[in-house]
Amino acid sequence: MAPVRFATKIAVVLRDDLEAWQRLNVCAFLSGGIAAAEPDRVGEPYADADGNAYLAMFRQPVLVLAASKDVLTSAHARALRRGMPIAVFTADLFGTGNDVDNRAAVRSVPATGLDLVGLAVHGPRNAVDKVLKGATMHP
Repeated sequence: MAPVRFATKIAVVLRDDLEAWQRLNVCAFLSGGIAAAEPDRVGEPYADADGNAYLAMFRQPVLVLAASKDVLTSAHARALRRGMPIAVFTADLFGTGNDVDNRAAVRSVPATGLDLVGLAVHGPRNAVDKVLKGATMHP
């Protein structure tokens, strides 16, 4: 079976100086943001041969990339200029314990001052590639 080439791309970029647990946590949160933005990005639920039901997942692969703080900041600015759907995770969110405080922490800082540790975008392949210029595949 030939591989499918999707017209769009989902990508998560994580700052390259995070601890392993932080990278996993940030990736999970950001992926949830991309899934919630448009329900049709998620496929149908799964089931095994015994009839056990499993949750649906993205219809397409998610690329996980790494970048320095500077590259992440530049990618954020490019995504905003292009009006792309974007999910952000800031360093402040490691110190909050709930969704209300998370939103308040982001809302309290101007876009140019966000201490980004990760972001996720979805869009046309070439646009995502241009926005994430300088990021590399996560090790």
